[in-house]
Amino acid sequence: MYNLIIYIYQLGVIIASLFNEKVRKMWRGEREAIRILKEKVDPNAKYVWFHAASLGEFEQGRPLMEQLRQNHPEYKILLTFFSPSGYEVRKNYAGADIICYLPLDTITNARRFLRTIRPVMAFFIKYEFWYNYLHILKHRGVPVYSVSSIFRPGQIFFRWYGHQYGRVLKCFTHFFVQNEISKELLATIGITNVSIVGDTRFDRVLQIKAAAKQLPIVEAFLSQPKSSATELGSAEAPKVFVAGSSWQPDEEIFIPFFNEHRNWKLIIAPHVIGEEHLKQIEHLLSGRKVARYSSLEHLEDLESLDNIEVLIIDCFGLLSSIYHYADVTYVGGGFGVGIHNTLEAAVWDVPVIFGPNNQRFQEAQGLKACGGGLEITNADDFRRIMQRFIDSPQTITESGRQSGTFVNQMTGATEKVLNAVEL
Repeated sequence: MYNLIIYIYQLGVIIASLFNEKVRKMWRGEREAIRILKEKVDPNAKYVWFHAASLGEFEQGRPLMEQLRQNHPEYKILLTFFSPSGYEVRKNYAGADIICYLPLDTITNARRFLRTIRPVMAFFIKYEFWYNYLHILKHRGVPVYSVSSIFRPGQIFFRWYGHQYGRVLKCFTHFFVQNEISKELLATIGITNVSIVGDTRFDRVLQIKAAAKQLPIVEAFLSQPKSSATELGSAEAPKVFVAGSSWQPDEEIFIPFFNEHRNWKLIIAPHVIGEEHLKQIEHLLSGRKVARYSSLEHLEDLESLDNIEVLIIDCFGLLSSIYHYADVTYVGGGFGVGIHNTLEAAVWDVPVIFGPNNQRFQEAQGLKACGGGLEITNADDFRRIMQRFIDSPQTITESGRQSGTFVNQMTGATEKVLNAVEL
């Protein structure tokens, strides 16, 4: 049944590739993967294979790859992606020796792929459970590890109709899971080769923090004169609010508040930076003095503009460094499919506000529990939180301290995994 579904899915991908550029890139990349491997594989090398579905999973696997390369340079690293959103962004990542798409999980593709690369071990990040690849790896005696995985009762493995597919979990040498619930669920289907190590993303955000860039344009923007007397005292600099990965429903909540409280400096880094969305943001900011980051290539351009109140980040790659300048942060996506990366903000010891669709994100639950993360369901919730911060500035410091402490307490998963793996 699984293989029939895969072939039907493949047919759907072929058809969709005729109309969708993203799907077309994926389909083209999958077909080219074997050629890339044949060109680049060193037949005398020992390869460790890391597979990440997309960019988020890559970030979870990255600390492992980099630590492995540092501690065991005798191994080469193969990195594969399933989604263009991962491959297209990280196809030139210097931490891997070969990077390509993973061909769709047909029996033929799996055999050709594994025959070409012959990995000595494999790491599948978080949710990756490819039936044919995993069964062939097990048959060949290749150790396979699931890293930063997390399991929930509603997943197919724990349903009465999912027992057959659930056998794929027996192919893993060991599971390094994020929490106790995952370990208990796996035990209900007879899987006990499990260790609770946490999430490698916590290690990754510490790396990101250490590598943060100084951003002269942002610093110049924040040094601009205030437009009005601050609510926090005329001798103090205005507070800074950074909204990261925001969508229109997020912006419709927080922008009206700052249209009233214009003493705050506002930095918006939207998730989508298309012209239409940028104009929507500027329309919501009607009456404010707004600048786009890309228009300020030289500091003199910024210094020539008086009293800029809002800076819109209309390019990628800066958000994790911009959080450093924030007093309060907002992470978008919580009024859509799910919140984006809260840890990149929390690591800077700042409060993190986000929308209600956060239940699937364990790090968000941890931030809420410690007081560093603050959930809102509407504009009134946001207003109440911000008013409390304005009335009692010390609550900003305390909430931020809780965020940073939470992140630091949850680090160490990378070391635990590599210490347990036989290299």
